[in-house]
Amino acid sequence: MPEFQAKSQVESQTKRQVTSVALTLTTADGYPIAATRYPAHGTARAHLVMAGATGVPQGFYRRFAEFASSQGYSVMTLDYRGIGRSRPASLKGFRMDYLDWGRQDLAAAVDAMSTPDLPLYVVGHSYGGHAFGLLPNHDKVAALYTFATGAGWHGWMPPLERLRVLLMWRVIGPLIVRLKGYLAWNWLGMGEDLPIDVYRQWKHWCTFPHYFFQDPKMAHLKAGFASVRSPIMACNALDDLWARPTSRDAFMAGYSNVAVQATDVDPASAGMGPIGHMGYFKQNCLPLWQGALDWFEQHRAASAAPLSR
Repeated sequence: MPEFQAKSQVESQTKRQVTSVALTLTTADGYPIAATRYPAHGTARAHLVMAGATGVPQGFYRRFAEFASSQGYSVMTLDYRGIGRSRPASLKGFRMDYLDWGRQDLAAAVDAMSTPDLPLYVVGHSYGGHAFGLLPNHDKVAALYTFATGAGWHGWMPPLERLRVLLMWRVIGPLIVRLKGYLAWNWLGMGEDLPIDVYRQWKHWCTFPHYFFQDPKMAHLKAGFASVRSPIMACNALDDLWARPTSRDAFMAGYSNVAVQATDVDPASAGMGPIGHMGYFKQNCLPLWQGALDWFEQHRAASAAPLSR
């Protein structure tokens, strides 16, 4: 779809003023999480939680949330602890566990959006596809559609990007952390600043071809991922240097009891322009948004259909 057509559709779908509501969630361990709810236009057909990427504030997903809202989904976005409006006054000295973005913060959003009358879906971006398997309440989610989820290992990347990433992990990152006490990610133009524990854990797990599944200290995570039964679709752009299809497949194998579906997007053939790792939620990618909602709708219709006798 040409870019100007996609932009036109976004504008027409969301031209009405979207009333969003800012709120604060309290996690099971007592941390306040900033979230935003976008009520469905008309009669709600389903609920949706947007599970964002590492170092990406929830405002980045506003256009997608507004679009899904215009299609009858009530949507919640959130800032993980240490990010965006959930960030403390200073990240220096702020300690946390990277896994808590999933098992605490995203879990609180899932609880807040789950109702018995409508299905709940999750859309993930990069880390969001990791976080789903960390959820203690993933059974409340009818299906996951994730973009740009991969294993993070430099060996899955093309040679030039591999060198850039190794330079960041081994030289630039340590220097910044030593100076600031946290990873000043925005200095590199790569997102919001990251708490020091996120930086250390992420860096360590990216040394493994299958990410944290190969970390002996994280062996307990395998059981949680194996317990997931919700359908999963993983979408990756061919120009996404950080999460190519091979990297995606290496990570998604952790969902060992789900027949994970996968789709590869060629941005040039699709007429969307470059996507990379961060472009999935820019307005020229509206066809990808619609594809995710259509996939959810197929599952909603299938689950609502009476069993044949």
